[in-house]
Amino acid sequence: MITSIQSEIRNIDPALPIDDIRTGTKVIDQALWGTKMGVGLLGVFGFLALGLASIGLYGIMAYAANQRRREIGIRMALGAGQSSVLSLILRQGMTLVISGVGLGLILSVLLGRALSKFLYGVGPGDLPSLAGASLVLLFVAMVACYLPARRASHLDPLVALRES
Repeated sequence: MITSIQSEIRNIDPALPIDDIRTGTKVIDQALWGTKMGVGLLGVFGFLALGLASIGLYGIMAYAANQRRREIGIRMALGAGQSSVLSLILRQGMTLVISGVGLGLILSVLLGRALSKFLYGVGPGDLPSLAGASLVLLFVAMVACYLPARRASHLDPLVALRES
């Protein structure tokens, strides 16, 4: 379509220079390039923060489960099943995560209201965004808590009591 427009312009005025021909989409893309790069970088940094948080939570949970090896060994020697040990460790980790997510939701809504004049197309309490981020964080945290809990639930009580 651009070639037919160029030929019509040349028919009207052959001396008119036609150097920079861009479509509306190309003009809009060029105008929004900086914003798109900023949003992309924020996304990358957000995923990096999520990864670091999950690694940190995994490390804390693994350390806590390792420190409690003797207690877990005694519980299992007294008849606690693998499922009860698994739920004990999971409950300990997820209590911390759920309280953190709740506090984060409250603070994000308050901060969103304070910064609402800078937001475009998103409300200060954008429910889909807050719910999506919270669910992703809860899922990642559940996996980070489950791995040490699973390892602790498969602990041999005799080995745990001898090592401590």
